[in-house]
Amino acid sequence: MMPLSLADQGIEHTIIKIGGNAEVKKHLADLGFTVGGQVTLVNLLGENVIVNIRGARVALGADMAKKIMV
Repeated sequence: MMPLSLADQGIEHTIIKIGGNAEVKKHLADLGFTVGGQVTLVNLLGENVIVNIRGARVALGADMAKKIMV
């Protein structure tokens, strides 16, 4: 298990755990990040990431990407 920001690019990963408080978890769930969901790291921009989830590309800051464990 590792944070999304450390995942390999171009490989589909399964979301194992989502950390943070209830507000952060709800925000991530609204973006499509749910436990068991599939996510692919498209690009790494410093510590920020661009991911493909449920057919959409989403940009996340480093703090949010570290809360998503794959």
